[in-house]
Amino acid sequence: METFALPKGFLLGTATSSLQIEGGDRNNTWYRWVQTGHIKDGTTSFVAADHWNRVAEDIALMQQLHLQTYRMSLEWSRIEPEQGQFDNDALQHYRKEIEMLLAAGIRPLVTLHYFTNPLWAEDAGGWLNPEAADWFERYTTHVVENLGDLVSDWCPINAPNVCLAQGYLVGGWPPNDVRLTRYLRAARTMIEGHIRAYRKIHQVRAAAGYQDTAVGTALHLRPFDPKHGTGHERRAAAVYDRLFHEVFVSGLCEGRLLQPLGSGYPLGEGRYCDFFGVNYYTRDIVNCADSPAGPLGRREVRDGARTNDVGWEIYPEGLYRVCRKYWDRYHIPVFITENGTADAADHFRSDFIYEHLWQVHQLIEDGVDVQRYYHWSLLDGFEWLEGLSAKFGLVAVDPSTLERTVRTSGWFYGDIARSGEVTSKMLRQYFG
Repeated sequence: METFALPKGFLLGTATSSLQIEGGDRNNTWYRWVQTGHIKDGTTSFVAADHWNRVAEDIALMQQLHLQTYRMSLEWSRIEPEQGQFDNDALQHYRKEIEMLLAAGIRPLVTLHYFTNPLWAEDAGGWLNPEAADWFERYTTHVVENLGDLVSDWCPINAPNVCLAQGYLVGGWPPNDVRLTRYLRAARTMIEGHIRAYRKIHQVRAAAGYQDTAVGTALHLRPFDPKHGTGHERRAAAVYDRLFHEVFVSGLCEGRLLQPLGSGYPLGEGRYCDFFGVNYYTRDIVNCADSPAGPLGRREVRDGARTNDVGWEIYPEGLYRVCRKYWDRYHIPVFITENGTADAADHFRSDFIYEHLWQVHQLIEDGVDVQRYYHWSLLDGFEWLEGLSAKFGLVAVDPSTLERTVRTSGWFYGDIARSGEVTSKMLRQYFG
């Protein structure tokens, strides 16, 4: 292991989502989904980490870890519980949370949609309904008019490719309606929602006199590598890349629709992201040679790979690959908006952090303008189909008592955040 330093001004923080840590909300798609028995460990999102009632405690933990920025999400179903009706108490709760972050010297990056819809929107078709872009713009406008004086950094929609692939291609997530045509239809609406939100956030804040607005993406990206290198596998990997990555990257960043999503610039050609946000966790190996899973084969983990608690390959080099690819295309600032691993025993998270921040260091050395890194996650939370059993937190949360305990890997990350580097002393302390 080698020492390294990150540049002055580089921000280190953590990321969370409202549904996964807040608890207490019954008015969203995922609360309904957990009632149907889909969650592997049988747990629910109703308590999660109880962050809604423990905001001050959790911000104090961020301060102890010397974090400079925090990516949080707002729960649309709390803010607009019925169509066109806004809950001022919910907005004031978020306003107070953001004020506390700022008072602690922590810069917020606010995500407006993180995988969950209000039930009224879901029951009207969700993102399959073309009016969803109107609904999302109205919600965005209301939020930014009420919180835009505090927040300059925004991400309209988190990982739309994951949200829609799990709901319409892979299945298992709501609405669990596996049809490619629906995936493509919802993708077009989500892309429109992002572009309209991008324009609206800039418009509202500019009208209020702010010139520091930054609106970007948070796209889940992963390499798709052919197992045997055959032409069939390379073509299959290219299809996965196009459907999961390229149609969203092009649409969100440029407003350009690619086939099979569509064509042209229906909302006008432009640049609809001020930073390129990357959620990175793992890669997929595409196996067509000995797979009965159809023309695209199957996605699997590389033979003999290191894996985390949920079976994902630990592949730090993939972070370099995806960031470099899109930096070379767009040359806009890169934020690592999510990167983390499931490790309940905290056996390898410190290694994971070191190895991925080393890739960030290498990217910067090679001229890529990476400006921030958000570790997933601050707290153990409700990890979608895995439930509470998958532990991604720098801070452990006891599901029965909700007691918070900083893991050793959390203290390691905190030391990096404090000093902006990995020193010889840290390597001796945390790795022997």
